[in-house]
Amino acid sequence: MGPELGHVAAIAAFVLSCLLTLAGLIGGARNDGTLLRLSQSLTVGQWTFAVLSFVFLALAFLNDDFTVAYVAENSNSQLPDHFKISAVWGAHEGSFLVWIVIMASWMLAVALRGGDLPADFRGRVLGVLGLLQSGFLAFLLFTSNPFERLVPLAPAEGADLNPLLQDVGLIFHPPILYTGYVGFSVAFAFALAALMTGRLDAAWARWSRPWTNVAWAFLTVGIALGSWWAYYELGWGGWWFWDPVENASFMPWLAGTALVHSLAVTEKRGTFKSWTLLLALTAFSLSLLGAFIVRSGVLTSVHAFAVDPTRGLFILVFLLIVVGGSLLLYALRASTIQSSVRYTLLSREAFMLVNNLLLVVSLAAVLYGTLHPLIYEALSGGQKSSVGAPYFNAVFVPLMVLLALALGTAPVLRWKDTSTGLLWQSLRWVALAAVGLGLVVPWVVTGALAWQVVLTVALGLWIALSQLKDWWRVGLRRARLAYVGMACAHLGFAACLLGAGLTTQLSVERDLRFEPGQSHTVAGYRFEFEGTDAVTGPNYLADQGTFNVFRDDQLLFTLTPEKRRYLARNSVMTEAAIDAGIWRDLYVSLGEPLDPNNGVWAVRIQVKPMVRWIWSGAGLMALGVCWRFSTDAIGVAGCALRTPRRKMLPTREIARERLPWTAKLALRWPDRDAL
Repeated sequence: MGPELGHVAAIAAFVLSCLLTLAGLIGGARNDGTLLRLSQSLTVGQWTFAVLSFVFLALAFLNDDFTVAYVAENSNSQLPDHFKISAVWGAHEGSFLVWIVIMASWMLAVALRGGDLPADFRGRVLGVLGLLQSGFLAFLLFTSNPFERLVPLAPAEGADLNPLLQDVGLIFHPPILYTGYVGFSVAFAFALAALMTGRLDAAWARWSRPWTNVAWAFLTVGIALGSWWAYYELGWGGWWFWDPVENASFMPWLAGTALVHSLAVTEKRGTFKSWTLLLALTAFSLSLLGAFIVRSGVLTSVHAFAVDPTRGLFILVFLLIVVGGSLLLYALRASTIQSSVRYTLLSREAFMLVNNLLLVVSLAAVLYGTLHPLIYEALSGGQKSSVGAPYFNAVFVPLMVLLALALGTAPVLRWKDTSTGLLWQSLRWVALAAVGLGLVVPWVVTGALAWQVVLTVALGLWIALSQLKDWWRVGLRRARLAYVGMACAHLGFAACLLGAGLTTQLSVERDLRFEPGQSHTVAGYRFEFEGTDAVTGPNYLADQGTFNVFRDDQLLFTLTPEKRRYLARNSVMTEAAIDAGIWRDLYVSLGEPLDPNNGVWAVRIQVKPMVRWIWSGAGLMALGVCWRFSTDAIGVAGCALRTPRRKMLPTREIARERLPWTAKLALRWPDRDAL
């Protein structure tokens, strides 16, 4: 009965989303208070039924209800309970239901936290979101129903979850990634509402910016988690493969990064309005394109969910309607968008524009490389083609070098105009220190000077030192919260750049043959192989190797990689053993048994310097972008809780005393030109 109730709940959510579309758009157009209030109630209702639908599907997994086709295909009675829950989004149908629940949650947040918005504007935003949600629910109900029964021929046992997904990464990565993906729908809805109402001033950017920042932060963390998951789970030791599905999440991130910066300029300076609107439409459109790539099967990927042409056609039509309709409205309204702000080439506005152009060109390069196989196959009459890492590295890396140079220059620039004397005075010592340390540090650490390593270190230090110098100039205590967030985000980018560049250039990888008792030395570490032992897991059998790691004949630690065979699917998986550190990772993975009778194995050993900086830097970027949003929320909530209603903020002075220290810090000093 539970799956049927879940199906009914999904249908109810679809009906309420359709009604929300009508109530929000019509109520906003007519400024009808009754319809606008109804749109909020409908938002709460569709969220409730979407969550109920998810709960009933999760219960089917926990209860091993193999009469449900989706459960039978992706679970097993021996599967641990925490993996049964994550198996809900381990394949296409359930993952899209999670997408819908997350979308409903964003809509609920807008309805409950959008009280400062004009009622008609908020109604239009909810109407647009309701339209998108109606399309997603229609896709679920008509092409991807997770509640279909296998009666009367239900299996006694499930096929089990894909072994690749039986990992803690599945628990966190997809929901966080989807939160970022779907979060850009709010920026998309704000942009369309602004175009509908004609409110094309800086106000809509101010309303949209916090939502966009949070969505971008979630997408950043989601991509970083996916990279980390692939690094330790797939056994190959890489952190990015330029896979089509990886690119599908990376393209909205590039557009979102440009959007976050452009919104800041539009809010503060009233310029880039047209550009910002277009970026808001592009970011979510690319999220939909990513859904099409992942779920249509048009491109082959280890991460892809589905290969059903019917599903792909549905998403493609929906994508064309959403993107085409939004671009048509933009084209009709673009001529009314005006900006009279003037600035010189040496100004913060100009460098923000350069930053955006570099990001968009990078996005175009990734988009072309991702879709090239489809385009070539269509034009060549079915011949196959592929684009790999050499293309992406050759095009993308130079653009990121230019972006890093611009990013290190931006902190010292002023709005409208900056004198060349101030620029030279502010950056000459930073440039000298970055170049000098870029030469000295690689020589001291590696004993050699490879130009790629020198360039990586110099660029990372250029960004970090420039930002830290400006932070010192402002004063550590005087820095506004928004400025602190910006500085953290830029320092996070520098950390990512250093981690990605150095681990790419300095990693050591060896494929070796090991007999029990034999040892090999790699990058100064001696790995001694003791042999393998049989290990029994909850739903797998494994050969577990034991490697003692020495340095200067001193035992440091023991690593135990595994080669697992999952019983239900009879599939073999590699579980790498990693000793993680700030400065390097030691990575050991078992290959194939070369001589099973004598315990001889092929083993891959890798030493990867500073690889953790990639994911730590991504986390720092996300934290920085969310910093202002979270502290403002804490300040408002604290003020509301601590101040009597009848005496709410009678004067600026009293309000200042009742705010928590974080908000006082933001109000105490004069406003600064910080993003």
